Amino acid sequence: MRSPVAAGFRVGLGVDVHAFADPAEGRELVLGGVRIPFGRGLRGHSDADVLAHAVTDALLGAAGLEDIGHYFPDTDERYRDADSIALLREARAIVGEGWEVANVDAVVICERPKIREHREKMRRNLARALGVEPSRVGVRGTTSERLGFTGRGEGIAAQAVCLLQRTGDG
Repeated sequence: MRSPVAAGFRVGLGVDVHAFADPAEGRELVLGGVRIPFGRGLRGHSDADVLAHAVTDALLGAAGLEDIGHYFPDTDERYRDADSIALLREARAIVGEGWEVANVDAVVICERPKIREHREKMRRNLARALGVEPSRVGVRGTTSERLGFTGRGEGIAAQAVCLLQRTGDG
């Protein structure tokens, strides 16, 4: 039996965490490229889209590349308030055509806001950036049962896995 790596499969894990910004900062909450009316956005150098960041790191990790901060450092003013879906699209280009995204599965961890009504649009945004059909992208939400920083409503976390398959071009 051939190993998954020999067969051309690779999996990556991405995790991201952002604290809520002070409401006076006027930041919008962006998850999976969707602007969600909530009254508080997340603190970060870019748009602080934890979901897109976790997916980006999962994609880069599956390809055996550096993390998101290597390619889009928060010390670089070009990425201030950057659209994280655009960064995901750029990361997909870095990974190259030698790899096909077989699937991505992601979970957003927060008590509020509830993401159920936004999930399909998030899936479509992520899929478009990855160059795949939305059926290959899963997005779910969960709480941390009021435990930890997410449970106290101090921020949002996200985790994602990405499975890549080597194409004939790779």
